Amino acid sequence: MTAFAKSERHQLADLLLRLGPDAPTLCAGWTTRDLAAHLVVRERRPDSAIGMLVPPLRERGEQIRLAKAAEPFELVVDQVRNPPWWSPVSNPLVDELANAGEFFIHHEDVRRAADGWEPRDLSREQDAALWRGAQFAGKMALRRVKIPARVVESGGLGEFTVGPDPQVTVRGSAGELALFLSGRQGAARVETDGPDERLRTVRLGL
Repeated sequence: MTAFAKSERHQLADLLLRLGPDAPTLCAGWTTRDLAAHLVVRERRPDSAIGMLVPPLRERGEQIRLAKAAEPFELVVDQVRNPPWWSPVSNPLVDELANAGEFFIHHEDVRRAADGWEPRDLSREQDAALWRGAQFAGKMALRRVKIPARVVESGGLGEFTVGPDPQVTVRGSAGELALFLSGRQGAARVETDGPDERLRTVRLGL
């Protein structure tokens, strides 16, 4: 694992153990137990992960996740911390690309579900990694919901536009944009300019 993905993974595992299995998260209806189980089956059960993309298989994927969530919480968190080397999404060749954003977002899902949180100070390298992921996921999400928008990274990493003649602009740091564009609009500290209020409430994540 490369540095950022590994760091976020271990920080999240530590936080999960500290809070226990019943703490809230930003993922609607999920506790920390549910979130940990999701991360494990994503890496260890590709047949479950397919259900996120193929609706007819979603129920089967949820059954697999619930079975994992029923296992001892400490064991599930240990599997979050120590991914299999053979996994399609956590092997050394793809780990940073597949997991830098994934684990940052889920780390924040747990952090920001509690009162008193503040955005973390991230390195320039971390911002760059998150911005790459935010561009890819954000373009897909905005095209899917058919909302023309301009997205600007406030640290100077760049910007992108989706759709013709966008009337709304979203501006923020790479981490905050990654959260916003993955569907965590209510917990992301970004600025929006323009008339399209749907961007604050529409489902942007998977």
